[in-house]
Amino acid sequence: MPLDHYVTIGHSGLRVSPFCLGAMTFGEDLGWGTSVKDSEAILDRFIERGGNFIDTANLYTRGHSEKIIGDHVGRHASRRDRLVIATKFFGNLHRGDPNGGGASRKSLITACEQSLRRLQTDYIDLYWMHCWDKYTPIEETMSALHDLVSSGKVRYIGVSDTPAWKVAQAQVLAQFRGWSPFIALQIEYSLLERTVEGELIPMARELGLGVTPWSPLKSGALSGKYTRENAGKQKADRGAWAMNALNEQTYAIVDELIKISRELGSTPARVALAWVQSRPGVTSTIIGARTMEQLEDNLAALDLSLSPKHVEVLDALSQPKLSFPVDFLRGAATFSHAGATVNGEPSTATDMVPKDDSQRY
Repeated sequence: MPLDHYVTIGHSGLRVSPFCLGAMTFGEDLGWGTSVKDSEAILDRFIERGGNFIDTANLYTRGHSEKIIGDHVGRHASRRDRLVIATKFFGNLHRGDPNGGGASRKSLITACEQSLRRLQTDYIDLYWMHCWDKYTPIEETMSALHDLVSSGKVRYIGVSDTPAWKVAQAQVLAQFRGWSPFIALQIEYSLLERTVEGELIPMARELGLGVTPWSPLKSGALSGKYTRENAGKQKADRGAWAMNALNEQTYAIVDELIKISRELGSTPARVALAWVQSRPGVTSTIIGARTMEQLEDNLAALDLSLSPKHVEVLDALSQPKLSFPVDFLRGAATFSHAGATVNGEPSTATDMVPKDDSQRY
C-alpha cells in the first residue's frame, strides 16, 4: 500500500495516510532529538511521498515540536490545509501549576489556545486527550472538547493511553448527549506490547474508533539494532525506553524478524511495522524517524506483504497473556453454539450439552 493510498479513520470521513509521522523527536531540547533543519527535511520528504498525517503533543520537546511544525507548514495556509495535524493536551508545561495540565475544562482549553499559537494555525484537525485524568469527570472533558469542535478550533477528537472502560463511558456519554465522539484511539502496540488486544482494540472496533499505534518498534528494540550478539554493547539513543525492553523474548522475536527480513530482502524494522499495520482495527501507524534514513526505511514497510506463515510465527512468539475473561470467552462457543457453525466459525459441544432430548430435563 503506497503512502498516498488514504484511509478513513474510525467512524468519520477524515482521510489519513496509512503511516502517520510522529514528531516526538522534533527538536534537540532533551538531548536526543532531531535538529530543526533535519526535522523540516523529514517533514518535507514525508509530505512529498504522499503522507498527510502528522502527530505531536503540547509536551513534546517542551512545545518545540509544535513550533517546528508551525514554523515550517502551519503558517503557510496552502500547505497547512493539505495536512491532518494532530496534537494532544494533558501535559503540563508550567511547573507547580495544578491547572497547567490534565483534562479539566480550564486546562484543555488553555492548552488548545497555546497549541494553536505554536502550530500557527486556526484549527487542529485531531485533538487527542493524551491520558485519562482520574481527577476530572469525563463529562467535563467531553463537554469542553465538544465546545472546541463547535467553535471550529478543533475538527475531530481522539483519546490516547486510557482504559477501555473509561473510553467506552466517554463515547456512550457523548452519543447520548449529542456531543462530538472520539474517532480514534492512540495506544502502544507492537510485537512486544499486545495486551491491548484484550480490551482496548475490541472496544475501539465496536465503538467506531480507528486504532493509531504508537511505538510500533518499541523505541527501537525491534529495529534489528539490538541483537543477542551485541547485547549490552549497543547504546540506546533513548536510554531506558529501549534498554528495558531487551530480554529473552525480545531477542527471540528479533531473531525471527531478521530471518524473515532476509527471506523477503527487507529489514527487521519493516517486518515489525508491516505486522502492526496489518492488525485488525489498525488505521494508521505512527512512525518516529530521527533521521532521513530511518524515515525511508520505515516507509518501505508499506510495500511489504507478510505471508500467513510469517504472521503465524510472529504471533506465536509474541503471544501475550491477556486478562480475564479473554481466554474464557474463547471457549464460549462450546456451550452457546454447541457444535454449530456460526459466521464461518465451527464449534465443538461441551459435555454439558445434552446429546439428545432424552438427556435434557
